[in-house]
Amino acid sequence: MNEEENEHEEHEEQEDGELFEHIRVVVDPGQSLLRIDKFLINHTKNATRSKVQQSIENGNVLVNNKSIKSNYKVKPHDVITVVFAHPPRVLELIPENIPITIVYEDDDLVIVNKQAGIVVHPGYGNYTGTLVNALVYHFQHLPNQKSPVTNQQSTLRPGLVHRLDKNTTGIMVIAKSETAMVKLAKDFFDRNLDRKYNALVWGDFQDNEGTVIGNVGRHLRDRKKMAVFPPDSEFGKHAVTHYKVLERFGYVTLIECKLETGRTHQIRAHMQHIGHSLFNDDTYGGDRILKGTTFQKYKQFVENCFTLLPRHALHAKSLGFNHPITGKYIHFDSQLPQDMENVLAKWRGYATNNSLEE
Repeated sequence: MNEEENEHEEHEEQEDGELFEHIRVVVDPGQSLLRIDKFLINHTKNATRSKVQQSIENGNVLVNNKSIKSNYKVKPHDVITVVFAHPPRVLELIPENIPITIVYEDDDLVIVNKQAGIVVHPGYGNYTGTLVNALVYHFQHLPNQKSPVTNQQSTLRPGLVHRLDKNTTGIMVIAKSETAMVKLAKDFFDRNLDRKYNALVWGDFQDNEGTVIGNVGRHLRDRKKMAVFPPDSEFGKHAVTHYKVLERFGYVTLIECKLETGRTHQIRAHMQHIGHSLFNDDTYGGDRILKGTTFQKYKQFVENCFTLLPRHALHAKSLGFNHPITGKYIHFDSQLPQDMENVLAKWRGYATNNSLEE
């Protein structure tokens, strides 16, 4: 499939979000009956029969929004949707000995606890020093590893099915085998997993729990950030964030967020939209004193917190899903990073020792 013939859409969910190719094809009115696997091989760049059939078997190929079998005959006006687990643009990946925290690993996947300040995947302005570069180096030093594509002795290419922002920390899963990539990508696409985040946000909440519903899409004036639009808007994509209060400090609140969707910057944009920007989020206004007193002592306290936590306060706390090969449910949890813990300790002390009614 080439870009001139098809509607080609990339899903890059930087919150956590997905990084896989989503291709939509409307079959030409003059198309004769043809098996779906042959049709996709003829219309998809670099596709192989085995990859196409595996995608079909795993439910990654839909015709008119329904899963089909390999012997399905394509008809005129059919709408074919294909979801692959591969990043749309393959760059040369340079192995780099960068320290990473591996929580779990087997033949098909690896779970890492991402640190702050590291970009997940090479791209414009970040061709080296990424998590993927570190994983390529790690894979090269594993014994008896085979390429998930050729099954020959070769360097494994990390299969990204979601990613985190540069300054978001926490749990990520990376596929090591072709089958794992396909199945995990489908799970993320269908939301068949359990992801929870912890965030420190400005302000107090009236209720202990709530839900934010609003389309998330590129800001109409600032393309580097996302904006929230009404659910019935022509802009953005449907997004739902559930939140729960974990700890209140008066001027800031620690919350847990569970995503029903996984749009780029979803938590950060949704929280700003309801007046609770993430603490020290310089993209969404949280790097200013949004709540609190006018006293210099308080201002200095907040500035000290910004110094301790020089990034937005968002951590991917846990991730649970069915193992793509065994089918067994696995769950991974992580401690909050030290910079967030340090700031939370400061706020606990402030809330206890200072009057929030100054």
